[in-house]
Amino acid sequence: PDNGGVYLVPAFAGLGAPHWDAYARGSILGLTRGTTRAHLARAALEGIAYQVADVLSAMENDAKIRLRELRVDGGACVNNLLMQFQADLLGVPVVRPRVAETTALGAAYLAGLGVGFWRNQSEIAEQWQADHRFTPVSKPATRKQLMVGWSKALARAKCWAEA
Repeated sequence: PDNGGVYLVPAFAGLGAPHWDAYARGSILGLTRGTTRAHLARAALEGIAYQVADVLSAMENDAKIRLRELRVDGGACVNNLLMQFQADLLGVPVVRPRVAETTALGAAYLAGLGVGFWRNQSEIAEQWQADHRFTPVSKPATRKQLMVGWSKALARAKCWAEA
């Protein structure tokens, strides 16, 4: 039901936006004798959501707008635990499309537009359908506590390999 206090920072090639630390390294923190494989697996999934939350927070600050929902795609979006955690962490709904691989679908749509199968982008946009909407259920205090733990883990992973 939780990460057991374990955080995995997936900085296997440093950290990109918004941290920009080439010297950061992948880290697993918070291990105890009670840590299980399930805690590690969950921490790995949560690490994805934390990184997404960091980037979206930076984008919101730069654009001066608030995210109302997050539409996701790709292989990771089929994981219900990850999508619910992402919604809880962001405090906004996460919407998964019926077709998870929308990058490939987008290429097909562009090809269809190029040959005249689709008249315009609006006609293509009408094809999009939601599969599932993950609504946040965690309390703001829980979200804040999780982000504090993530921030501590990030701080320890940063500048690890600095000369």
